[in-house]
Amino acid sequence: MKKILIYVVILAIGLLLGWFLFGGSSNNETNPNHDTIQETNKMWTCSMHPQIMQQEAGNCPICGMDLIPATSTSEGLRVDQFKLTENAMALANIQTSVVGNGKIEDNTIKLSGKIAENEEANAVQVSYFSGRLEQLNVSFTGEEVQKGQLLATIYSPELYAAQQELIIAASLKESQPELYNAVRNKLKLWKLSESQINKIEETGKVKENFPVYANVSGTVSEKLVAQGDYIKQGQPLLKIANLNTVWANFDVYENQINLFKKGQDITITTNTSANKEFKGNVDFIDPVLDTRTRTIKLRVVLNNKSDVFKPGQFVEGKIKGITSNKGQVLAIPSTAVLWTGERSVVYVKPNPDQPVFEMREITLGNQIGDNYEVLEGLNNGDEIVTNGAFTLDAAAQLQGKKSMMNKEGKRVMTGHEGHLGMEETASKNVEKYSKGSERVKVSVAFQNQLKAVFDDYIKLKDAFVKEDSNNVIIESKRLLDKLSKVEMKLVTDKEAQKHWMSLEKEIKIAATSILNTAKIKRQRNNFKSLSLGLTNAIEVFGINEKVYHQFCPMADNNNGAFWLSKEKKVINPYFGSVMLNCGEVKQVIE
Repeated sequence: MKKILIYVVILAIGLLLGWFLFGGSSNNETNPNHDTIQETNKMWTCSMHPQIMQQEAGNCPICGMDLIPATSTSEGLRVDQFKLTENAMALANIQTSVVGNGKIEDNTIKLSGKIAENEEANAVQVSYFSGRLEQLNVSFTGEEVQKGQLLATIYSPELYAAQQELIIAASLKESQPELYNAVRNKLKLWKLSESQINKIEETGKVKENFPVYANVSGTVSEKLVAQGDYIKQGQPLLKIANLNTVWANFDVYENQINLFKKGQDITITTNTSANKEFKGNVDFIDPVLDTRTRTIKLRVVLNNKSDVFKPGQFVEGKIKGITSNKGQVLAIPSTAVLWTGERSVVYVKPNPDQPVFEMREITLGNQIGDNYEVLEGLNNGDEIVTNGAFTLDAAAQLQGKKSMMNKEGKRVMTGHEGHLGMEETASKNVEKYSKGSERVKVSVAFQNQLKAVFDDYIKLKDAFVKEDSNNVIIESKRLLDKLSKVEMKLVTDKEAQKHWMSLEKEIKIAATSILNTAKIKRQRNNFKSLSLGLTNAIEVFGINEKVYHQFCPMADNNNGAFWLSKEKKVINPYFGSVMLNCGEVKQVIE
């Protein structure tokens, strides 16, 4: 019995020693492995630049600060939501507002239009007999002419023969008065005056060249013939426009037609007289819808005796007192809307106490004043981003969330990871844009006009690279000129027209701001805004040319700035020779 007790004690001591020796070490091995797995899955970010996400510790490629472990953004967030730090919110100047039902306070609707000649006051100067145009006294279009002014002289074989008939008939008028009267009436049909006919009859001399006098006073808007041409009876020679009154033709979208009626007061402004307003009334609303643009023409007759309005000039019209046919509407500021060509999107802040955001697609109604009606996608009480939406969209792209031009939500690589994967990212972007999922179909003519704007943008960028402030002003003026020649009527989709109008305004404001300052630093700040607007336009409409979308993280006081280039090589317009090659290709637009 004692032996059994001894064996039991020995076995217990052995088990106890084995547990002390091997049991603890098993736990020690398990914990480090668990920690290692946790460390492997951990991402690292920069406290000053939260868009930087790397799989290993190191330094921030933007500011050089040590990276810190990134907090899990998936905890408590839906897959399409993302979070910004308070510091990033302040740097981006993110501002929000709460959506509410109610009548729009600024119930003024804006219309874009163009000055045209008053067709009712126009005249066409024609030739009343056939012949050769011996002398044309109008040198150029735009020349002023007065009623009764000599416009041209014509040699007419028919008129030459008719004068000879008159001389012969005059000698026989006593015996053959009917023949005499018939010959005179024939000359009157060719618009010869009584005095001219009497002079031929009295002198007995035939005139070889006959004058053509102006029937009306006005401005020559078109020359239809050239000196030496052979012309037919009734052929137009000149178009003469009376510009004492002109038409302002405005495009009204299909869903806005019922908001307008004849006789409404309208206030008109021009770019040349921005601080002056001109009053008018709706004179005519076209009953036929343009099936290409889905718009109708709204016409205003303007007094132009002071020669303020020029045919072809762009104008803006404002009609107050417009009320939605829905009474109570859900309205949001136009600054909140980002538009991709197929979709209108806004950024929503679902929790008012946290800097968490998500993109949401919406359906827009009429634009009234500086607001849009929202038909679908938002509810009363939603908090939306009204300032900084473009910056927020860039942050969404960098964090791999759904964004304006990234419907799938694939993360854009940045920092060291971005340099390694840049070729792959570029090739994916090429594939994406070749499919045209976000591209609006427009005519080649419109794309060529937009390309002309882009070509001048490149010249402007090169001026920034050379830090030539004076040339920057010259090139921005040329860009504005090309922008004014882009014809909106070439865009047939009504939503695309709205988006082009907003982008055109954004580009114009930025280019004008560059034009109005000689300080290179302020010019570059406005160049950043110009680049954003033009990038969006090229992404949506295309220019049939490969464009490189480049980014420098250190520009704009480390806030970062984008620009466009025709070549892959980075030549930075924000620093010039100081940091000429700072930056990288972020996107390739085909």
